Amino acid sequence: MHASVVTLVGSATCLAGLVAGIATFPAPPGDTTLLRQDDALAGAWAAREYVLATGARHPVRGRIIFTDGEWQVLFFVMDGEEPKRGSGEGGRYTFDGETLTFEHLHHLSVGRTMEGLPASPLTMTARAGDGPLEPTRVDIEGDALTLRFPSGNAMSFVRVSN
Repeated sequence: MHASVVTLVGSATCLAGLVAGIATFPAPPGDTTLLRQDDALAGAWAAREYVLATGARHPVRGRIIFTDGEWQVLFFVMDGEEPKRGSGEGGRYTFDGETLTFEHLHHLSVGRTMEGLPASPLTMTARAGDGPLEPTRVDIEGDALTLRFPSGNAMSFVRVSN
């Protein structure tokens, strides 16, 4: 085996061991940082429905994932079995139990005209930091999540993993 491959494999193994050790290291006594409000969001949620402020309703497919103050979403607004609009977004977030504030760092979207939604050209944004903030109301009932955006639109999800 070539020496650089052995070094790379050894480095990867060492890094994996270090990460595993950090992840299992217990929190100091009295440290409540692991009991944050955002734990209620942690995991993956399957997109179900996009309800516009106008009342128009559209089925949605995709996932939103929350982990350690970071979020990523990929979703498609459907017309029957055909996706008409799509968006991939991500960044950082904070959550106080009622308001989820998205910081938008990455965004890729495009869309065709649908009821209540005009056509949207391909848009790509990649920021290194200090993205726009979007305070969003959150309703969590069991495994159901509803995000109520400042626009008046809402998107519903169901938990698929923690």
